[in-house]
Amino acid sequence: MEAHHPATIKEKGHTMSKRIDIYKNATEPYSAILGVNTYLKNCSLPADLVELVFLRVSLINGCAYCIDKHSRDLLKSGMTIDKLVLVPVWYEAGKLFSEREQAALAWAEVVTNIGETTAPDADYEAVTAHFNDKEYAELTIAIALMNAMNRLAIPGRMTPLAAKG
Repeated sequence: MEAHHPATIKEKGHTMSKRIDIYKNATEPYSAILGVNTYLKNCSLPADLVELVFLRVSLINGCAYCIDKHSRDLLKSGMTIDKLVLVPVWYEAGKLFSEREQAALAWAEVVTNIGETTAPDADYEAVTAHFNDKEYAELTIAIALMNAMNRLAIPGRMTPLAAKG
């Protein structure tokens, strides 16, 4: 069960006051983070797999901005709505997700919840059965990057495109 501070409960679902713009006030380090994203767009992993992992991490972290963005990107690249809506429960979707996608999604959950999982050897062995050394490294970096991006977007109250009026 997720624990919430009373102030957090009151704020959920309500428009927040304007927050300090992290990019504007720390452009150089933020740009360095975006450089990792640029690298991942051309890495050895399929772009759709990276986007799928970005979406799963964002769903776990509850980042509305990133969920909106990566859902739109996956739809634009040809993912069906049937598959997209099952990303949160991919493990119940049968063969809708390939074995590689399942391995990547499972590893995304392990790494995103690292405080609870501690990345057990069995999970590591499961993911490395489907990815070579370079792919594994890039996959893990993609997961870490999206966790970092979520941790910038959520406290920055970045507004999802769907919520802009």
